[in-house]
Amino acid sequence: MILSKALDIARDIVDGKRLTAADVNFFLTTPLDDLLTGARLIRKNFFGNRVDLCTIINGKSGRCSEDCKYCAQAARHHTGVDVYDFLSTDEILTAALVNERAGVNRFAIVTSGRALDGKNFERAIEAYSVLRGKLKIGLCASHGILNGEQLRRLKAAGVTRYHHNLETSRRFFPQICTMHTFDDRIATINLAQGVGLDVCSGGIIGLGETWQDRFDLAFELAALKIDSIPINVLTAIKGTPLENLPPLEPEDIMRTLAAFRYINPTANVRLAAGRKFLRDDGACALQSAASAAITGNMLTTVSNNVADDMRLLRELGLTNH
Repeated sequence: MILSKALDIARDIVDGKRLTAADVNFFLTTPLDDLLTGARLIRKNFFGNRVDLCTIINGKSGRCSEDCKYCAQAARHHTGVDVYDFLSTDEILTAALVNERAGVNRFAIVTSGRALDGKNFERAIEAYSVLRGKLKIGLCASHGILNGEQLRRLKAAGVTRYHHNLETSRRFFPQICTMHTFDDRIATINLAQGVGLDVCSGGIIGLGETWQDRFDLAFELAALKIDSIPINVLTAIKGTPLENLPPLEPEDIMRTLAAFRYINPTANVRLAAGRKFLRDDGACALQSAASAAITGNMLTTVSNNVADDMRLLRELGLTNH
């Protein structure tokens, strides 16, 4: 009976229904296997067998002025992270070409700090302009809290998608960061959409948030019409305030991914940092709730090799084309 309910809800979503906050108990009372069966139906309908693969380069590292408790790059946290200014265009181009040849769909430059500005921002514009002329894959940018003019310049330089995570719910956000606000992040998302950029925005689970916080984040992203939602699982890094938090159980990760799929049926729910906490390297997630993944190394943690992920897709009967 419960499986039938999960499938009925999934079919209703495929037919155009959208869930509301009144529906969230469904995610906690439904057996996980049933929930994933419904998520698979939704994913299959909107994305078929396609998985969107993106990769990132840490374009500027360390010395961040903000106090996000999970972050290895905050200057106030003593994590031993690499510290360097914006990479040269040649270094970025070399990495981008390697990833394009490996078969990824998108390449992103990610930088530490509240906002990329001054000479570092000009270096980014130069890099994107060169990449646009050399690459066929999509270009993404993640440079913090920018203004409209900066976002317009990124778009003119060849960027098509801006990445800016909300990280967690509005309620829980002040427990994670106090140097800027949840609304600061939403304002940047609105500006990016306003200049014609697609937006990639998601969050981190395992920060100490509640299930309701996770659902609230999913609904916030739905209201913002986000079309790419990375779900990171906290990797507690020594030297950060969250270093002693225990890792999430695989079942909780999968239930979270399923909830995001039901609430955001037409968005790419993207496996990001923390795939190592899933027993099957994310295979079950890619066959059910997730339709995208970040591949290659993350910012300060190691992820999956691109070739390994391409092999995994073939074994699962999936494709990124």
